[in-house]
Amino acid sequence: PLFICSLPPTHYTHKIQFTIFSLRLEKKFSKFRFRSVSVEDSISTMYGFEALTFNIHSGYLEAIVRGHRSGLLTAADYNNLCQCETLDDIKMHLSATEYGPYLQNEPSPLHTTTIVEKCTVKLVDEFNHMLCQATEPLSTFLEYIRYGHMIDNVVLIVTGTLHERDVQELLEKCHPLGMFDSIASLAVAQNMRELYRLVLVDTPLAPYFSECITSEDLDDMNIEIMRNTLYKAYLEDFYRFCQKLGGATAEIMSDLLSFEADRRAVNITINSIGTELTRDDRRKLYSNFGLLYPYGHEELAICEDIDQVRGVMEKYPPYQSIFSKLSYGESQMLDKAFYEEEVKRLCLSFEQQFHYGVFFSYIRLREQEIRNLMWISECVSQNQKTRVHDSVVFIF
Repeated sequence: PLFICSLPPTHYTHKIQFTIFSLRLEKKFSKFRFRSVSVEDSISTMYGFEALTFNIHSGYLEAIVRGHRSGLLTAADYNNLCQCETLDDIKMHLSATEYGPYLQNEPSPLHTTTIVEKCTVKLVDEFNHMLCQATEPLSTFLEYIRYGHMIDNVVLIVTGTLHERDVQELLEKCHPLGMFDSIASLAVAQNMRELYRLVLVDTPLAPYFSECITSEDLDDMNIEIMRNTLYKAYLEDFYRFCQKLGGATAEIMSDLLSFEADRRAVNITINSIGTELTRDDRRKLYSNFGLLYPYGHEELAICEDIDQVRGVMEKYPPYQSIFSKLSYGESQMLDKAFYEEEVKRLCLSFEQQFHYGVFFSYIRLREQEIRNLMWISECVSQNQKTRVHDSVVFIF
């Protein structure tokens, strides 16, 4: 017979651990056997128990990211920014926000690129602070957030090199979160096989290139196919990782990543209409998860115009509201409609505690805020204030 009793801890240490003693009676010899079992190990896969151990390692960082979230610009801030006459006025208004210390030493006249660069530096500083403080599995989760920017940087360098742009100029345009040591060497690759063998084999993107390695020369079409194939592999890998984490993280990230996969499927379909990309090639670029998977993908693969895409998407209730904002045959405002829906979902993730989704949501919300500031600054600098509200997505 096995008798199990739980003894409460006499004091708290850095890692809370209950000690479970098992008493096993044997026929020939009677003796005690003691066995120490970590509660984290025994319930890590059980849904709903995140509150028991989450704060041991991740409570501090969750508090940090929720504090950062409270510093996002509000609708009142955007209304004031839209009334600015010059970029210096925008700088003056931002001086009262968390961007103030990053812009205070910038001389006049300002440029839009300067504002965007300094706002991005703030985001990178916050991300690096959280990454330095994180332990597993949160540190791996944060690294996954960087992979998307790495893919964008790879495509930017390769495309720029194809059009004979200066490598140093291209490096300055790369997103800081997606930088890695050998990125400048991308300029020497002539095809995807060389791109992998010479540069990417030692980067986190290496596993995603298994479906991209061909001997075809790099041209605009092949580069775009490479981008979407990499994103497909990346999103599927990220999705599987979140499912392994389980609990609220799996539930919330499943919704956010599924939305991202569906949005990319729609964009791939619209952008490939009228090109030489076949239906089978188009279908291969869709991620193997999401609300549209698999039947929606079959229908999107045969769409020939935007109205057919609209007809497919309106069969799915979560996306009806997005396409109801658009007139038939219109696709210009589709990106803004998707961004607005994404912002709603990202904000909802903060309504629940003890999960990693808030880190993903905060980074995405801050990136949307930077896009808003870039659009407002461009409209002000080009004296196009009548269009200033066209692409601004309010977060709060």
